[in-house]
Amino acid sequence: MEDLSVKALGRTKLAQSVHDAGWSQSVSMLECKAVRYGRTFTKVDRFLPSSQTCSECGAVDGPQPLHVRTWTCPVCQTIHDRDLNAARIVPAAGGPTGKTPAEGP
Repeated sequence: MEDLSVKALGRTKLAQSVHDAGWSQSVSMLECKAVRYGRTFTKVDRFLPSSQTCSECGAVDGPQPLHVRTWTCPVCQTIHDRDLNAARIVPAAGGPTGKTPAEGP
């Protein structure tokens, strides 16, 4: 899971949504459940360029505006969906889990 700054998110247009969702409490519950069921729970740095790093070759493309939802890796020419690519990078950055994102927890 990405270690997001809830305080900073509270000062954006998403403030009401973030506070309604109880983001900090949700993260705490996930951590507690992971311990209870013998799972590993890790947080990755909020500055990890997860949506900019190619999940195939590891090349970093650089920042893109949020309206850009797909991008092509300049090194291996793989076409990535921004969110799906980040979903592959975050578990890899958190450490080995033994499962791919498609396999689930």
